[in-house]
Amino acid sequence: MRLYLLALNPTDSVTRGFLPAAARLGLDVTVLTDHVEAHQRAYTGAEFTCEVVECDVQDFREVIGLISQRHTPAAVFSNSDHLQTQTALAAEYFGLAGKDWKAALRAKNKGELRRHLAECGLDAVESAELAPGQDPNGLTPSFPCIVKPREGVASEDVTLVADSTELAQRVKEIQQRRPDATLVVEEFLAGELCTLETLGDGRTRHVLGGFRTRLSPPPDFIEEVLTFTPAHPRPVVDQVLAQLDALGVGLGACHTEFVLQPDGRARIIEVNYRAIGDQCDLMLAEILGIPYFELVLRAHLGEELPADLGARRDQRARHERVCAERAGTLTAAPEPHYERRADGVTLSYRPVREVGARHELYRTNRDYLGIVWAVGPDQDVVDGAVAAFIAANRWEITS
Repeated sequence: MRLYLLALNPTDSVTRGFLPAAARLGLDVTVLTDHVEAHQRAYTGAEFTCEVVECDVQDFREVIGLISQRHTPAAVFSNSDHLQTQTALAAEYFGLAGKDWKAALRAKNKGELRRHLAECGLDAVESAELAPGQDPNGLTPSFPCIVKPREGVASEDVTLVADSTELAQRVKEIQQRRPDATLVVEEFLAGELCTLETLGDGRTRHVLGGFRTRLSPPPDFIEEVLTFTPAHPRPVVDQVLAQLDALGVGLGACHTEFVLQPDGRARIIEVNYRAIGDQCDLMLAEILGIPYFELVLRAHLGEELPADLGARRDQRARHERVCAERAGTLTAAPEPHYERRADGVTLSYRPVREVGARHELYRTNRDYLGIVWAVGPDQDVVDGAVAAFIAANRWEITS
């Protein structure tokens, strides 16, 4: 059976998660991408084999045309935020299991997400869109408010603004960096940032747990630390699931970010209709003790998932990102790809930035230097394991 996997740049989720899982399932894999050389480098020496084919993956017509000329597909899949709608349309064209393309579009388009939830009577968030180059002077939002790209990812160009002067300044700065981007100006939803991780086959949906997220100080929204919670309160989960149902989310993995307000109200920040990233999906598989990536692929092959996944509920985890604090060249960092299992705790470290690489300070997730995570039966123990690793190592940036 042939799996077509659509991708932009290589990610740990694909290289260390989905492609090894596809090999374990006995699937033949064709990676369609517009970053062929990067993928070929990423797969050098890998435990799996796959073919990598050049394709304009952001155009569903090109994807369909290319697949039509090659091996018959058993599944068309992507874990990219940017490619869910294209992947869903291609899967539908070939009569395969796939996401509803309308749900994929609603999840990606933050303006459409807000409008749809409001029309369904589930949550009305004050929100407006700015076309590329449009001046925000005509807007009268309630302050403070959030400015962000309508189809953005990874906290890039997401900022909190206090007044109309700051709004105009931040919009101008973002438009200079993203001249073709539509921006969203929306109500600031205060509260604790949480996630809900789900997995479905289009008939049954499993709630896998979630994370509580510590963010950097405002005005930026860099995710610094995530801690696992096996179960949010049931009323909170029900609120989030009702909104996912309204959006049409059902097949495969979904990573939903929401704010939990003091009155118990759960308000969605964004819906990422794919597996959680930045190695949290690798950690999630360890936490739950299930073949997570295989299960996601099985759902996209049209298989019915087990009623009970056999997931563990006795593990805790901490996922911490080491961030650059200034621009410059990374000249010292721990040895890459460290992993240790001892005393019931799994500790993993993976670099995000290579030694010798020079970067500006972005004030986004692109400032990550490396990611440390630990899984074990006690929260204090895993917190201590991560803290000890960070304290024992150094990341040095020189101008």
